[in-house]
Amino acid sequence: MLCEWLMPQLQENIPDGIYQQNGAHPHFHNEVKSFFNEHLPQPWIGCKGPIEWPPRSPDLMPMDFFLWGYEKDNVYIPPLPTTLQELRPQIREAFVKIDEEMKHRVWQEVEYRYDVVRVTQGAHIELYQRLYLPQ
Repeated sequence: MLCEWLMPQLQENIPDGIYQQNGAHPHFHNEVKSFFNEHLPQPWIGCKGPIEWPPRSPDLMPMDFFLWGYEKDNVYIPPLPTTLQELRPQIREAFVKIDEEMKHRVWQEVEYRYDVVRVTQGAHIELYQRLYLPQ
């Protein structure tokens, strides 16, 4: 997956970007870290990587703050799927509903969250938002 999909995507779409890996255990296996160190032109961000994951901020990743909740809200609606054969098309259908405007808003949220981390020097974004920032 890394060689066949991720690297071509990164090279084509964000050649000068810094890749940020999430904290899932399989993602910081030694083989994965070695692959990134060897193939990425810039240091990458991640658990035990060249640039450590920002402390107390797992909520920087769109998968965490947007996608999983969006999928849950759009897949688990009555009548609930009872088999994998019923579940799979509902998951695909929910992904297809993510349009360009939604992607744009998510990207704006990513930029905003990075700004909050910079200004607060690593605060947990969602806690900080609830306490100090207007929703």
